[in-house]
Amino acid sequence: MAVAWWNRRALVALAVLISLPLGASAQEENFRIGTSTIGELKYKPGFKHFDYVNPDAPKGGDLRLSTAGTYDTFNPILTKGEVAVGLTLPFETLMKSADDEVLASYGLLAEGVSYPDDVSSATFRLRAEAKWADGKPVTPEDVIFSFDKTKELNALSANYYRHVVKAEKTGERDVKFTFDEKNNKELPNILGQLIVVPKHWWEGTGPDGKPRDISKTTLEPVMGSGPYKIAAFSPGSTIRYELRDDYWGKDLNVNVGQNNFRNIFYTYFGDRDVEFEAFRAGNIDYWQETQAARWATGYDFPAVKDGRVKKEDVPNPLRSTGILQALVPNMRRDVFKDARVREALNYAFDFEELNRTVAFGSYKRIDSYFWNTELASSGLPQGRELELLEGLKDKVPPEIFTAPYSNPVGGDQQKSRGNLRKAISLLKDAGWDIKGSRMVNTKTGQPLSFEILLSSPMLERWAVPYANNLKKIGIDARVRTVDASQYTNRARSFDYDMIWNVWAETMNPGNEQADYWGSGSVDQQGSRNYAGIANPAVDALVRMIIFAPNRDEQVAAIKAMDRVLLANHYVIPLFYRDTYSIAYWDKVTHPAEYPEYSLGFPDVWWSKDAK
Repeated sequence: MAVAWWNRRALVALAVLISLPLGASAQEENFRIGTSTIGELKYKPGFKHFDYVNPDAPKGGDLRLSTAGTYDTFNPILTKGEVAVGLTLPFETLMKSADDEVLASYGLLAEGVSYPDDVSSATFRLRAEAKWADGKPVTPEDVIFSFDKTKELNALSANYYRHVVKAEKTGERDVKFTFDEKNNKELPNILGQLIVVPKHWWEGTGPDGKPRDISKTTLEPVMGSGPYKIAAFSPGSTIRYELRDDYWGKDLNVNVGQNNFRNIFYTYFGDRDVEFEAFRAGNIDYWQETQAARWATGYDFPAVKDGRVKKEDVPNPLRSTGILQALVPNMRRDVFKDARVREALNYAFDFEELNRTVAFGSYKRIDSYFWNTELASSGLPQGRELELLEGLKDKVPPEIFTAPYSNPVGGDQQKSRGNLRKAISLLKDAGWDIKGSRMVNTKTGQPLSFEILLSSPMLERWAVPYANNLKKIGIDARVRTVDASQYTNRARSFDYDMIWNVWAETMNPGNEQADYWGSGSVDQQGSRNYAGIANPAVDALVRMIIFAPNRDEQVAAIKAMDRVLLANHYVIPLFYRDTYSIAYWDKVTHPAEYPEYSLGFPDVWWSKDAK
């Protein structure tokens, strides 16, 4: 769940576990077939398949997809190199998420999980029928190896699983994880999202006659237990995944109606516009549009007009996801340590003007770290939320209690000039002033200068006008776009002044919040604390979130933390849409209704060429 390349569901953090018996002996051991964060599980023991699938979906045909950048490794757990897209296909986790429930999952490699009332440990029981692609069984030793190596070699997972101190075999098919703290109800759930790799394969010898090394990148096609295998590839350019006829779990209830394409192709592109032209030409089957201007004006080609290409705006994937997209100043740099400087940078971002000129007015401004969900703070704090903040009164900005957070509003010359004057005033209070045409530190004479590091040229249409606006008040902001590999390495090592980042939040935030905003992750390279936040009030609220005894207490702590993060101006909030814009050629299709909280792509889609 903490591994960066895993899909959105890998970020799922569950809080409340629902007990569902598997059988007589399992009842005695308190095993559960699934977990849910809100109410009871929808699906009961013995269910046939998820409601959102077509159980009669045909198998066969091809799906041709695209992605940006390049890749240089198939190692699924290592935070080195550029990991290949699509590795969710050959690998599996202990549990599998249901896309028509908020934060619910059911047994995949594991048939269930048990834990004591104080949640001091969790025991997963593997399915007897689970097999690797070479026919060998998935064993507790594989799970232990996967956990130990993931924690050792993946900085994100090391932080995420830091309270899981031991994994051990306690039965023929049982793996027990022991925790160093009690009543952290999320830990069994995030362990359910652990990617399991085959110990015997990684400790074996490769085709070159040399021992394999899981601590290194590799372009040898890796072996997993999942429905697909890596059938062919061109390093850094293309990959073909092929459906396995001998996949052990093809008739499992959580897999019925899924994994329908015979081949899934990925082609890498260095330019997003070229990538789109490949879709227009019919060489790519599916496209998720991220440019509002192109969505508004770029789909007038014949295949759209005659219905061969379908366009849809779909809200489902965002119904249970909070989005924070932001420009992120790195407070490890002295220039950004003062909150007034960071606030001034927000006043120089004219969202309304850019939304009109760049995006045809299609975006909404983000004003919460949990935007577009019930977890977002608003107005002034009240009730339990206010009580929590008052307990931290000496550690939080006083305006939290007197003024709701709001972004500056621009959109016309008068408002824009007023916002820039406010930015200059804030900078002056922080010890900066304009000398000649430059904003300089009044004590040192150092100019206010920084670089905005981007991973894609398509972001420049927003970043360059922002940098030009900063220049109006003497700030030297330079925009630099680098290739995917360089960007990844610099982001992992915090080697940047400012970056553009997106955090996706689940409806049940938990341990990952420490990785995003906690003091313990500031110096941990590979963490997602890109802003460099080290705030005792935030740390205290993160723990309140993780150990909340009930949902009401959890939500109060989340909203309180949201306010503290906003009031400290750690990021310049950007924008997002509340729908996914997708287009696809009519050679692929999906069930009549999407899953409530997902597009189900490509899992439940299928090819019209399949018989």
